[in-house]
Amino acid sequence: MTTDGRSSLLERLTGINEVECVTPDLNGVPRGKVMTAEGFLEGRRLQLARGVLLQCIMGGYPPARFYGSDDGDLQLSSAPERVFRLPWSNPPRAMAICDADELDGRSSGLSTRGLLKRVLAAYAEHGWEPVVATELEFFIFDKHSDPQQPFQPPIGLDGRRESGCSAFSVSSASGLRPFLDEIYSSMAALGLPRDTFMHEMGVSQFEINLLHGDALLIADQTFLFKHLLREVGLKHGLNVVFMAKPLAHTPGSSMHIHQSVVEQVAGRNIFTDAAGEATPAFYHFIGGQQAALAEFALLFAPNVNSYQRFCHPYASPNNACWSNDNRAAGLRIPASAPAARRVENRLPGADANPYLALAASLAAGLHGLREQVQPTAPIQGEFEVPEGQSLPCTLHAALARLQGSQLAREWFGQEFIEGYIASKTLELSSFLDEITPWERRVLAGQV
Repeated sequence: MTTDGRSSLLERLTGINEVECVTPDLNGVPRGKVMTAEGFLEGRRLQLARGVLLQCIMGGYPPARFYGSDDGDLQLSSAPERVFRLPWSNPPRAMAICDADELDGRSSGLSTRGLLKRVLAAYAEHGWEPVVATELEFFIFDKHSDPQQPFQPPIGLDGRRESGCSAFSVSSASGLRPFLDEIYSSMAALGLPRDTFMHEMGVSQFEINLLHGDALLIADQTFLFKHLLREVGLKHGLNVVFMAKPLAHTPGSSMHIHQSVVEQVAGRNIFTDAAGEATPAFYHFIGGQQAALAEFALLFAPNVNSYQRFCHPYASPNNACWSNDNRAAGLRIPASAPAARRVENRLPGADANPYLALAASLAAGLHGLREQVQPTAPIQGEFEVPEGQSLPCTLHAALARLQGSQLAREWFGQEFIEGYIASKTLELSSFLDEITPWERRVLAGQV
């Protein structure tokens, strides 16, 4: 650590007693340990069992063979710029976003942050650097203690709950202004650059966009932003939910990924030539996305509920078609100036691990660039999804596609893919162990 880095870190941790040292597990959940600020500043070694990175979303683990039968330790370490003072906390706390490395210093093959760094290193071998942005949607609900009951929006200033007619509204009738004001001030304190805010189509559904930038930085910012939203929400008596589909008959929540690639030295967007026209690299990137989306679907849509979101196909296209400015396509080319030419991947849900979703999407694009994969013809207007461009529509089907994907193993390694599939299989089994209200309501009296 440089002298300037240590000085800045000391300043940030003034008055801090504890540092939450966390790394994203396979689901993007922050896992780690709380260390004293004194121990953190002294650089004391911090270790974590390998199996934690494969922990299922409902708790529990796959068999130990998927993370090493000894369940040995990984070491957690963080760069000074990834240590954040949490402005909403009283007493004050800090969070350090950590890498999870093997004890010999190698990045763990189970670390999703490490997998993203591996993909970015592959771009660097070509002298390229991805530029990305995430668009994160989320719902804000009232306190919710009974999982048998639907979520409800908070009671607004007029004494009523929002009924679903507020898309793109800028009204403050929801009563959420104090919550949003603390979100904005916390983002500023954390150095999270805010671009736009909007009310989305769902009941009490919103979207806040971060500015585009380096892929690892954007993944860290998205990871931290989700934590911020949830924690500040609890402070205000609100429940911020990132489920892909928390309400029936309502659009789900996405995490669209905007992607371009620039030359590391010159900063030129390789998708656009000197005349402002699209380059062959632009089409190859799209072709790679199309070739890999079905095999990588489970990395973008990781939960049973993720596939409920695809039941509203316009808002959440479940296809590998591409189009110029058509939101019904899984791959949309937004209207932009030539220098900002980019590809929007509309498949990931808000429940996706941002590190893994970015790694998968960028790996698909680089596969296309390396192999010069040609895309299909673009589609426009209303269309039927052509054969071969539909994507898995259930968790079971997505598991099967990932299991059979050699491309996924090449990019993310046998250890991670097998461990990920094992954990997701357990999650699916846990879901199937329960009987839903629909089954009791409809089937009990009819079959």
